[in-house]
Amino acid sequence: MSDTTTAAATPARTAVVAAALELFSAQGFDQTSVEQIAQAAGISRSTFFRQFGGKDDVVFADHELLLEELRGILAQQHPDPWAAVCDASVHVFEHFTADPELARRRYSVVRQVPALREREIVTVFRYERLFDEYLRGALPGLDPLDAVGFSALVTAVHNHVLRQLLRGPKKIPVSVLRRALDDAMRRFGVGPGGEARDAAADDVVVAVFPRAMPTAEVARRLQERLH
Repeated sequence: MSDTTTAAATPARTAVVAAALELFSAQGFDQTSVEQIAQAAGISRSTFFRQFGGKDDVVFADHELLLEELRGILAQQHPDPWAAVCDASVHVFEHFTADPELARRRYSVVRQVPALREREIVTVFRYERLFDEYLRGALPGLDPLDAVGFSALVTAVHNHVLRQLLRGPKKIPVSVLRRALDDAMRRFGVGPGGEARDAAADDVVVAVFPRAMPTAEVARRLQERLH
């Protein structure tokens, strides 16, 4: 995707975001001024611009902070880079499930404004690119097609499950996303059910890997087992 301690979830920022989205829902995005948002949130106009920049920025404020968090998380050492990408996706999901009503209101506003829909597409791509760049750095020699393919798959799976939450009143537990990501990893040959099975005797090592597993991941697992 933990989110309760992030900057994105601080009460002050959340209050401004909530006030803005409520106004956007009630009277329209274009019809709502920054002055109205600031007044509703109990802050000055200058404070709003200092924190968010503009009306569209307040809609995507959580994404900006989440992307920054994920860069820090992925910069750490992870024993399994593929799983690290999935865990990052879960981190994002948990953030939005912490306040599903606010997430649904944001989704509704974005659906109604073409400019916001276009920015949403760009934002989704930024997550995908972050995962892609991380995998290439964590797995030297990884085929770029494998990196971008897995990043796109994880992002698509995350968005599919998140939309189930956003489009209806039902609570979608994080376990739904985890199961979907496990299945995605299996399909890619790098997750549960795709683990290497190896046997060793003296100087001979035999390892069995799924055909779909990227060559760089095969090399990583062999190195892990032999050291």
